[in-house]
Amino acid sequence: MLGRVNHVAIAVPDLAAATAAYNTTLGAKVTAPQALPEHGVTVVFVELPNTKIELLEPLGEGSPIAAFLAKNASGGIHHICYEVEDIIAARDELKKNGARVLGDGEPKIGAHNKPVLFLHPKDFFGTLIELEQV
Repeated sequence: MLGRVNHVAIAVPDLAAATAAYNTTLGAKVTAPQALPEHGVTVVFVELPNTKIELLEPLGEGSPIAAFLAKNASGGIHHICYEVEDIIAARDELKKNGARVLGDGEPKIGAHNKPVLFLHPKDFFGTLIELEQV
């Protein structure tokens, strides 16, 4: 079911500072910020040869990232995203096997303009998992 790792997401309290650290200090190519109001975040992607790092900053007071940063003021790894070929088939198989899909269970369009779903971290040893259809 799972394909390659698409990205690892890191919640950050200051997206500009995090972007500068990855770009200037680490010498990585970083995309322009992209606001995703439906997800409550602003993101940039650090492009690496084998995957991406997604830097997330809260967008608005209802952002799920704000709650994460309230517990982890310096930021930290928020989720890992795996690619799947068919997100509906993956969702249905996961639900059949007892995994909980967050939200209403319907895919939403993510930062790459592709359907995404999130799986409950308690079902995966404390790790929030995002699935993205390729």
